Amino acid sequence: MVHYWRTRSIGFGLEHLGFLTLKYPRLLAAAVIALTVLAVGQIPRANVDGDLMRIFAHSGAEYDTYERLSQTFGTFENDIYFLVSSPDLTDPAVLEQLRNLAFDLELNDYAAGTMSPFTLRRPSEYGGSVPAVPEGMTSREEVAAALSDLQQNDPLMRNLITPDLTGIVMILFPNAEMTRGDGTKEMIAQLKDVAAQYASDSIQIELTGPPMWTAEMLNAAVDDQVKFTIYGFALGALIALVSLRSFWGAILVSATPFIAVMWVMGIVLLFFGSFSFLTIIVTTLVLVIAFAESLFFIFNWLAYWRDGMDPYKAVDTTVKVVGPASALTMLTTLVSFASLSLTPGQGIQEFSIAGTIASLLSFVCLMTFLPLVLKLAIRLGFRIPPQTGFVLTAPMKLSWFLATRFSRAMAAGAIVVTAALFVPYFLVEPRFAFEDYVARDSSALDAAVDIDAGVGGVAPIYVRVPLKDGVSDVTDGDFETIRTVHRILESHLGQNKVISAASFVHYEDSGFTRQDIFDSVGQFLKRRFITDDGTQALVTGFMPTIIDSEALKDLVHTTQAEIEAAGIKGAEIGGFRILTAFATDNIVQGLQLDLTFSVLVNLFLIGFAFRSLRVAMATAIPNLFPVLGAEAYLWWSGAGLQLTTVLSLTIAFGIAVDDTTHFLSHYLHARREEGREHRDAVRHTMERIGGAIVATTIILCSGTGIVATSGLPQVALFGSLFVITLALALIGDVFILPALLVAGGKFFHPLGGIKK
Repeated sequence: MVHYWRTRSIGFGLEHLGFLTLKYPRLLAAAVIALTVLAVGQIPRANVDGDLMRIFAHSGAEYDTYERLSQTFGTFENDIYFLVSSPDLTDPAVLEQLRNLAFDLELNDYAAGTMSPFTLRRPSEYGGSVPAVPEGMTSREEVAAALSDLQQNDPLMRNLITPDLTGIVMILFPNAEMTRGDGTKEMIAQLKDVAAQYASDSIQIELTGPPMWTAEMLNAAVDDQVKFTIYGFALGALIALVSLRSFWGAILVSATPFIAVMWVMGIVLLFFGSFSFLTIIVTTLVLVIAFAESLFFIFNWLAYWRDGMDPYKAVDTTVKVVGPASALTMLTTLVSFASLSLTPGQGIQEFSIAGTIASLLSFVCLMTFLPLVLKLAIRLGFRIPPQTGFVLTAPMKLSWFLATRFSRAMAAGAIVVTAALFVPYFLVEPRFAFEDYVARDSSALDAAVDIDAGVGGVAPIYVRVPLKDGVSDVTDGDFETIRTVHRILESHLGQNKVISAASFVHYEDSGFTRQDIFDSVGQFLKRRFITDDGTQALVTGFMPTIIDSEALKDLVHTTQAEIEAAGIKGAEIGGFRILTAFATDNIVQGLQLDLTFSVLVNLFLIGFAFRSLRVAMATAIPNLFPVLGAEAYLWWSGAGLQLTTVLSLTIAFGIAVDDTTHFLSHYLHARREEGREHRDAVRHTMERIGGAIVATTIILCSGTGIVATSGLPQVALFGSLFVITLALALIGDVFILPALLVAGGKFFHPLGGIKK
């Protein structure tokens, strides 16, 4: 018997783990308990890392450029912006209140430095420097005149004071060491408290900037994790209850996904220390996959029991019959996750590894925990529930009716439609929008848009300019190089949207030396413009927070070309927005190739497992149809290929072939073990597992449908597309596959080595 299963198994022998569970139940039970204790011990330290750089790290040249910028100059990417609005800004008392706010921010423990109208200084004609905003003003007219002069003539003040004198911007540069771990969360809470002390009916203060966006995303991700787990589990249990018409049956189905999720959460935390915005999705995926496989297993177990088999023996038989198919479905899902590792980028790599681990753990749970808990349930008096309801079997009856009467027409139509869907597959293009990564209804994003409309902005683009002379206070030749780049960037972004060492030409024209100007700016801020050795300069422009990715790419290419045309060699353009736009395109194109690779490998794997080219051909249409159909939807809707959409398609395909595998496994068993004729084997398979296919798809769609309610647009899109793909896969398995098998007739008779 062992030799038979080894030589004929479609699961490549992996189902022997289930055989070991049946042979050594106490030993495997101890192993299950040990793994559960290990995993549960990690869960108390569960957390979500809100750093978007974790997703794009090590993804290519754009990331390397951004890293060089960060290490050389620091960037404005982690800064917190305070948008202070007041109709009484010219009131001397209000102005002094805001000066006190600026000083409180400067003295804050989390501040490495600040920039505001009150902390900036300007050269004095008597030597040294004086506050940019004069102290001791006593009238509105005096304040208005001083602020207007600064706003119109001081290069930095143009980016910090609105032209109508109703708003100012204060920028806090966080201390990188203190904001590690939970430091950012604590910093934001402290800064909100500081802002609240100064807010009043006449003073409104809004916080924005990347740390605020990340905090909102983090809160949304944590809410998602709780929502996905609780609602997903509840929905799966409810569907199991309706499908099996048994409360205790639903509990048995739910036990395996519960343990599988605990295992996956614990092991992912053990490996990575935290979840990212991508790896957090894996727990929901393993939840619905484990629910589907558990329900499939229990459907078959109950079918054998209803046929008159002893319930204990029915468990053993189910392991032997369903185990190989479950092993193969695990492998197809694993291949889908593993194929993602071919694309560079830390976030994608972690998602790939986490998904691969989850696929393995889900299968281990199915082959160890589930048989043990079923035998325990029998011992505790579990009774066989009523037959499956009409709702789950009705689609299969309709499918068989159509397959027996219109099989050739349906098969031909499916082939033609699937072939036609290759057209949008090649037409759909990558798309990136920054706002898709930010939490819905983001107040911080709204504040950023307000800053865009008034002063500088919170979406910087950087140009690193190499200097020839290497003088700390910059020679005339190097200064002219900086000024040239400054003007080029300003010609694209608009007046007052660029800052650099060339911004201070106003003071130079007034007779101050560059050393006087840099001394008044201060060493901390000077390093944002010029390196200490004077070999590199940074020109910073502020783009609109929301900008079309194609417009952003055009801006980069045009600016780069104009800088090179001006004779300036070696300049680099970078920034987080540049990184995300270009890296997303590269990652998406790589993931599209991964998807193609996953489809081809999985179709080959299924054909190889069944030892039949005919199987590969039979599975191609019903499994290509949902993927191509989903991509056609992306093309038609204009959503395009995005990071999470290609991830969704790849993983959904790996899961979608599961039902096809179970269908063909039962069909082959009916032919080989029961000696049924081809057409009768198709009908028997539909009757035997049709309800399970419908129920598991409903579970998968319901579970991942919850993901579509995420507060993060990218995660929500992942869930929506996943549901679309699985719904199309149900059509493929319930209607297209039976029609293909029936229409194929004698073509499928030698399936899997069967000659009759």
